[in-house]
Amino acid sequence: MAKLANFTPTILKNLFSKPATTTYPFEPFKYPEGTRGHIEIDIDNCIFCGMCTRNCPTRCLTVDKANYTWTINRFDCLACEYCTVVCPKKCLHTVEGYQEPMPEKSSVSYRKSEEAIAAEEEKKRIAAEKAKAAKEAALKKKAEEEAKAAAEAAAPAAETVAEAAEAAPAE
Repeated sequence: MAKLANFTPTILKNLFSKPATTTYPFEPFKYPEGTRGHIEIDIDNCIFCGMCTRNCPTRCLTVDKANYTWTINRFDCLACEYCTVVCPKKCLHTVEGYQEPMPEKSSVSYRKSEEAIAAEEEKKRIAAEKAKAAKEAALKKKAEEEAKAAAEAAAPAAETVAEAAEAAPAE
């Protein structure tokens, strides 16, 4: 009974005051200044360099360049934003608010769209063709320079042979 007497003022105050969550179900919660939120990615701009993975202190991020996937374990993420700072393409950003609760600990994976993958492969193919053409042009130019140098080296030798033939007495 003594414990109930200790809570009596709190009980009476809560009975006659407005609830603290008056607008919650009807209006979205306004997050206070400085709230970290959670990390999101614009996966189609990601180049899968792995800088975010190497700089994550909790190692909650994984990047699979071969399969074009980026995975985050939301329960391990501290929302320190190191990954957003080091991302060269700035495709990682922090979203205000928190992730939806999940019944069990799991990871969230993102995969690059097929259109973006096809466009990236096309760019790689075009770059490879340009590099091949530039290499062939450089080899052709080098071969021409070597042939010209060989011709110039052979020309003085031919002149000396011709001069020697003229200077030799005719038989």
